[in-house]
Amino acid sequence: MLKPLYDRTMALADHPKALWCLAAVAFVESSVFPIPPDVLMIPMILARPSRAWLIALVALAASVAGGMLGYAIGAFFYDSIGQPVLEAMGKGGAMAEFNSRFNDFGFWAVLGAGITPFPYKVITIMSGWTGMPLGTFIATSILARALRFFIVAGLLWQFGAPIRDFIERRLGLVFSAFMVVLFGGFLMVRFL
Repeated sequence: MLKPLYDRTMALADHPKALWCLAAVAFVESSVFPIPPDVLMIPMILARPSRAWLIALVALAASVAGGMLGYAIGAFFYDSIGQPVLEAMGKGGAMAEFNSRFNDFGFWAVLGAGITPFPYKVITIMSGWTGMPLGTFIATSILARALRFFIVAGLLWQFGAPIRDFIERRLGLVFSAFMVVLFGGFLMVRFL
């Protein structure tokens, strides 16, 4: 069942417009979309390892731009857009308490959310809502997302063929592990 989906994703990853698709996913993931850009980025790098750095750069630029949209949502539209998005993720009730402490740890919050499976969009919206300095937010977002995307790109570039072979032979196991990590990240958000 997963093999046709995997083959289709790999074909899309090698499509001439794949970078545009990645940019769109990375952009909206940083402010409202729940699926991380890694879902498209990883097969794109596996399909064309020579473009690993370009793929990571596109994901970085689009993700930071989308993060700035999330920041704007928090700063200007929190009540109408930001709060419903955060409440849908189970974070609406803890907002007041979190706001009072957020900017004390803002750099670390943005860095942690930018690197880990913790949904980056939660932190982008919170950064705008709490009034984190925009320069700090942008610089930390660039650092965090660059670490995340370029480390993934580097690993796949260096070990791509064996990883691709492993994925293709054990697709069910890899998919299950990915889903555990993805849902684990969402559960972590719910209980933090």
